[in-house]
Amino acid sequence: MDIKVINPGLQTTVQDSGRKLSGHLGVSSCGAADNYSFKLANLIVGNTPTKAALEMTIVGGVYQFDEDADICLSGSDFSAKINNKALSFNKKIHIKKKSVLEIGKTKDGARCYLAIRGGIDMKHFLGSASTHLTTKTGGLDGRSLKKGDLLKIGKSKLNPNNIISLDSKYSTKRSVLRITEGLQKDWFSDLNWNTLLNSLFKVSKKYSRMGIKLEGPSIAPANKKEMITEGIALGAVQIPRNGKPIISFVDHQTTGGYPVIANVISVDICKVGQLKEGDSFQFDLVDLDAAEKMRIKQSKSYE
Repeated sequence: MDIKVINPGLQTTVQDSGRKLSGHLGVSSCGAADNYSFKLANLIVGNTPTKAALEMTIVGGVYQFDEDADICLSGSDFSAKINNKALSFNKKIHIKKKSVLEIGKTKDGARCYLAIRGGIDMKHFLGSASTHLTTKTGGLDGRSLKKGDLLKIGKSKLNPNNIISLDSKYSTKRSVLRITEGLQKDWFSDLNWNTLLNSLFKVSKKYSRMGIKLEGPSIAPANKKEMITEGIALGAVQIPRNGKPIISFVDHQTTGGYPVIANVISVDICKVGQLKEGDSFQFDLVDLDAAEKMRIKQSKSYE
């Protein structure tokens, strides 16, 4: 079965659960920006949670199906309709051959996911179909979709599941991002930490899958030492020379030289994936034990 791209939207890419253990090669893990909604859509439609799907940013697109298909939309509400009939999110929907799926603009967060039963059948690069736009690898020729593209759909042996113990609105509740202390936590004074934890930060115009630059109060390290380049983790909150925090994201570079004051916990990475320009939020500090318990709880919910 093929899906034809009639209109690709603003930035639509093929993403899956990302590349594992590729950082030592200098290759970003990539993967779905909102991995929670991505997995939810796959599970509902009857796929394993790692199957490749479409990730749409701010504006969806228009797609024609040449055969009957089961689909699920998840993430932020992008005002979708099929043959001019409005569609619900987080539900399995059966669509007929030659149907046209129209996905509009976001009503809330940055990203929406389209999972199709069987997943998007795409050649893998380092074990993943995920698109990395900067290096033009993975996905469909390493780029965003364009008009006229054809996407092949694979097969699934699982049964669709409309009863899943996941909060479908979790990733859109993004007014608070929970963090743990970073490797360079001691480079920052108590005043710096007070500023970080008690200030409102806003997403600037400079946000992408690589990183999110924030507007708000400046945070200057008390320690003026120069950083030695080191590995950068997904969700690292880096403090550059201008004091404006940057959150490293799914397409982040694998090394960096800015001190890391904190790290967004893994279960809140999906919230980062729904942030868009102008969104405001606060940081909330949790300890490693609490972060690990939340990670385990979320992992079990996918089983």
